[in-house]
Amino acid sequence: MDPSNKGKGISEGSASQSQPQQPPQSPPNPPALSRYESQKRRDWNAFCQYLRNQQPPVHISQCSSNNILDFLQYLDQFGKTKIHAHGCAFFGQVEPAGQCNCPLKQAWGSLDALIGRLRAAYEENGGLPERNPFAGGGIRVFLREVRDSQAKARGVPYKKRKKKRRNPMQTHDVEDGTTGTSSSNLPS
Repeated sequence: MDPSNKGKGISEGSASQSQPQQPPQSPPNPPALSRYESQKRRDWNAFCQYLRNQQPPVHISQCSSNNILDFLQYLDQFGKTKIHAHGCAFFGQVEPAGQCNCPLKQAWGSLDALIGRLRAAYEENGGLPERNPFAGGGIRVFLREVRDSQAKARGVPYKKRKKKRRNPMQTHDVEDGTTGTSSSNLPS
C-alpha cells in the first residue's frame, strides 16, 4: 500500500479509485429512416441489382428508359391485382361474379409510386436531373397506358382527384361574388 494514501478513506482516495469506469461512448446512431426513405432505398437497391443481373450487366450511368420498362414488366410477376384481358367474361366489370384465369399484375398506383421513388433516388445517388431516365417521356406514356388499360379492365374510369382547398373556412358568395369567412360555425 502506498504510504501517501495511508489513513485516507474511500472518498478521499485517488481519482482512479473513486471514479467508476465508463465505457467509451460510441458515435450516436443515425436517425431511423422514414418508411418512404426505407422503401426508396430498397427500390433503388432492387433496381440496381436487376441491372447487374442483365446480360451483359448494365451500369446505372448507361441505363435507358428501355431498361426501366423491362424492369416494370419484370415486376408484374409479383403483382397482386387481377387485370382482366379483353376476351375475359369479366372484362369491364367492377365486381366480377366469379373466378377467371386472367393474370395478376402490378397496380398502376404501385408502379407510379415506384417510379417517383426511383426518380428521387437516382438524383440522390449522383445522377443529373436533366439525364434522369425515370423522368423520360417514354416512362410517362407507359404509366398512362397502364392506368387507362387497368381502368377499362376493371370498368372503373380513372378520375384525377381535385386538390383540397387550403382554407376550408373561406367561402365564395355566389350572389355578390365576394370571398369571405364562413359564419356557419360562429354564433349568431
